[in-house]
Amino acid sequence: MRSFAPPDMALRGRIGAHRLHATHDPRETTRNARAAFLEKFEREVDPNGVLPPEERQRRAAHARKAYFAKLALASARARRERAHRAGGPA
Repeated sequence: MRSFAPPDMALRGRIGAHRLHATHDPRETTRNARAAFLEKFEREVDPNGVLPPEERQRRAAHARKAYFAKLALASARARRERAHRAGGPA
């Protein structure tokens, strides 16, 4: 089996992604994954499925926003830490 250096693997991955998107609609290739991701939030806020659909969707929307806000906070902290270690502005 042939092994590749990590930079080569990253480039090969980008090439594959571009080929895939050149020949297929990305909305189609990711439809099931997106649906599962969004359903995760509905299950999180209503694990027993007892809420009316509108309320479950409203709560799921807030759970998604909280999830992405948490990611943004972690990203900001990581950038700040990297800048601090590099001697840049905090």
